[in-house]
Amino acid sequence: MIDLNLNVEPEMPERKDYRIGCIGSGFIMRDCHLVAYRDAGFHPFAISSRTFENAKAAAELRGIPHVYRTWEELIQDDRVEILDIAVPPDRQLEIVRYAVKYPHIRGILCQKPLAMNFGEAREIVELCGEAGIKLGVNSNMRYDQSIRALKTVLERGYLGEPVLATIEMRAIPHWQDFLANYDTIGILNMGIHHIDAFRYLFGDPEKITAVTRRDPRIKFKHIDGISQYSFQYGSELMATSLDDTWAWPGEGAEKDIYIKWRVEGLEGMAQGTIGWPDYPKRTQSTMEFTTKQSPKEWFRPTWEGVWFPDAFQGTMAQLLRAVETDSEPEIGGRDNLRTMALVEACYKSIAEGRTVTFSEALS
Repeated sequence: MIDLNLNVEPEMPERKDYRIGCIGSGFIMRDCHLVAYRDAGFHPFAISSRTFENAKAAAELRGIPHVYRTWEELIQDDRVEILDIAVPPDRQLEIVRYAVKYPHIRGILCQKPLAMNFGEAREIVELCGEAGIKLGVNSNMRYDQSIRALKTVLERGYLGEPVLATIEMRAIPHWQDFLANYDTIGILNMGIHHIDAFRYLFGDPEKITAVTRRDPRIKFKHIDGISQYSFQYGSELMATSLDDTWAWPGEGAEKDIYIKWRVEGLEGMAQGTIGWPDYPKRTQSTMEFTTKQSPKEWFRPTWEGVWFPDAFQGTMAQLLRAVETDSEPEIGGRDNLRTMALVEACYKSIAEGRTVTFSEALS
């Protein structure tokens, strides 16, 4: 009997009124976090931004009662219990260094990537650990409905032992302006979704191999535009992703934009799509799977939610549950360090033209 209740919805905290201080007022905060929090019944209490007028506009739009001119002033307010940081990753360490000095801060949700490199990410994790603050990371693809459904299908054994997993992305991201200051952009800021999804689904690989080329559309200097990386596991499972940010034809011709995934096992196969390329249109991610447990049949579960913005309910919920139960967040900083290590392993593989072991990436 195949059960199509695939646990796609996040588990909510019993208490939803933790006072959340929001740092940042750009698209991700204004149109994703705050919309998702409203729908979940969470309590954004205060907001600040680099530009006060932008913070004020976001507060008026989303009904946030308190606006601060600086993030330091927001953190100093002892009514704030949770920090939700949505700024470029090169600025998160500075904010965390300041926030851990204040004992009323009980939890921090950082964006992914957690930092621009593994060393800075580890410092953030250590600072929060020493201060007794729960640290969650906004790896929101773990809360895409199709990815959560796939996780359940794998756990129930419908596919048997996984043999091959693939993600194929043909999409043209919006590269934030701050990325022009760095040469590592694609894997660190887009591919990290897929890398973390592989870890969520299958755990840590043993070996990593990556190749890349520049994206002709990107005008500033960069190492990785179009990238492919493969993870090899002790079970012989191979997980590979092609991140095509060129996605031609994409300008001046018909588009063919999508994100697809597929997992093949000894007992079945699942495949699906991520609805994000259609944003702001609410397009559901999809999934279908077939299994030897019910031969000659395809199962196609459906749901109401979409990745953007609904997945952001889950990333905050998992942090609030950790604060509530004094436990490690589902997507905690310690776990996310292993995702950051895989990102750096990809860059090491590219730079040295070889396969890198996960153990050396962690060292």
